[in-house]
Amino acid sequence: MYSTKILIVEDEIIIADYIGELLEKEGFTQIEIANDIEEAKKHIASFNPELILLDINIHGENEGINLSTELELKSKVIFLTAQNDRTTIHAAIKTKPQAYLTKPIKKNDLMAAISLAIVNMQDTFLVFKDGYTDVKLSYDELLYIKSDGNYIDVFTTNGKHTLRRSLESFHAELDKKLFQQIHRSIIVNTSKITEKKSNALFINEIELPISRSFRISL
Repeated sequence: MYSTKILIVEDEIIIADYIGELLEKEGFTQIEIANDIEEAKKHIASFNPELILLDINIHGENEGINLSTELELKSKVIFLTAQNDRTTIHAAIKTKPQAYLTKPIKKNDLMAAISLAIVNMQDTFLVFKDGYTDVKLSYDELLYIKSDGNYIDVFTTNGKHTLRRSLESFHAELDKKLFQQIHRSIIVNTSKITEKKSNALFINEIELPISRSFRISL
């Protein structure tokens, strides 16, 4: 059984149902289907899918690509299309999808693309407990982590989580190329740095000190 949340965005109902049935037979339990763009937006907001199987030409030329670009999707995307012309492929590649599958969709190709997407998701998400709540964050949502005694504060684009654990153990679960320690009590997401000075750096308006011992690694 797979708990990955998958949204199928496809205006051809027969194809959408076929893909949904394939996924169910393979053990996926959290599947939703949208047959137009507006419905897809509602599902994205309420269902928060981890993976979207997105028809490029849903109700119009390149509307799927436009949706992906417009919403700046955090979900992984696999494009579905009946077209394989260079212009369409080039436009799709710009959005950095997980895969690009041409119709008719073949089961083996679909499952291989989904399996690869799931592996990539595991590398870019962090899961932890905040009290009794399971929290799943994409690396893109993490700004910095700061220790305070036996606790750490995890600062994100949407707020803060306070956890009873060491900074060292939390850092061990992160990509150390992306998340670097700048102080004995601070780890930052280097992709979020907006300004850097000799003894401090900024993430937007937030100033964070850089200690001498960690300065060389940045």
